[in-house]
Amino acid sequence: MPPAWAPAGAPRRRRRPAVELADIFRAHGSAYRRTHALARAQRRAMRAIETCRTAALGGHRETCDTCGAERLAYNSCRNRHCPKCQTLAKERWLTARRAELLPVEYFHVVFTLPHALNALAQGNPRVLYTLLFRTVAATLTTFARDPRHLEGELGGTAILHTWGQTLSQHLHLHCVVPGGALTQDGTRWIAAPAGFLFPVRALAQVFRGKYLAALRRAFTTGQLVFAGSVASLAEPAAWLADLRQHAWVVYAKRPFGGPRQVLDYLGRYTHRVALSNDRLVRHADGVVHFRWKDYAAGDRVKVMALAADEFIRRFLLHVVPDGFVRIRHFGFLANRTRRA
Repeated sequence: MPPAWAPAGAPRRRRRPAVELADIFRAHGSAYRRTHALARAQRRAMRAIETCRTAALGGHRETCDTCGAERLAYNSCRNRHCPKCQTLAKERWLTARRAELLPVEYFHVVFTLPHALNALAQGNPRVLYTLLFRTVAATLTTFARDPRHLEGELGGTAILHTWGQTLSQHLHLHCVVPGGALTQDGTRWIAAPAGFLFPVRALAQVFRGKYLAALRRAFTTGQLVFAGSVASLAEPAAWLADLRQHAWVVYAKRPFGGPRQVLDYLGRYTHRVALSNDRLVRHADGVVHFRWKDYAAGDRVKVMALAADEFIRRFLLHVVPDGFVRIRHFGFLANRTRRA
């Protein structure tokens, strides 16, 4: 509804959800910040969400080009972690991507880091997330260049996700890849077999090897910080060996039906962090209830209740460092070569 001070005839706004993330932060954010050590990006995200579309950020006048109706509106925070500020950014991004779609089959491949790395990632998010992007691109490129597969240059888009349905830490990269490659000289398209890109078990093994090698280099060059609960990881030989003994997960979903389906998929995943306001059910007596989908129970939708402090802790796990890019392109779709 328009605010009471808006001019008569002002357009109606979309109905506000019963509870928003901002409501939870306003009620419990100050106390949480006093009792928890937070990174700068986490503090900035909390304050931005708390003040989004309030008098604290000022306001502006909106005028209809057709009928001249006016209304006053508070400014948005435009923080990328705010569930109210991503719709326009998403649509602009999708518009820019439409011209880049190819008339070929597209594949969706997901690379997941073992949960044993979660604690290390909390203290070193920029390093571990960057290594994830680099090693996934290197893995896919290695397979694409192999004469047993495509023997060409692959391209793709990778999107970082750090959460599961219950807001727990689940570090993985969604990759959308055209079904084929360009020859080394860029003059010919090599199509992948229908319905198949690369063997996922082999992808997982190469991904594991490349990531652990990169992680060891990061340790050797002093890029990793071992503080607090991860101090015991400062001697990496044992836990790196343990990670090498377990199978890593690479999941390939069924290929997309066509370019339109690719865009529908991308729109759901690109500009969303952890959860939307629509998933929040209620907030009362220091407890937050939200919907989640239980994939193990046939995608059944359930409601989870968490203490407000635990809910905030889980949400803040997914605030990425300042300036970190969550959506990246690689191969022939990389920014420096995509136009050609």
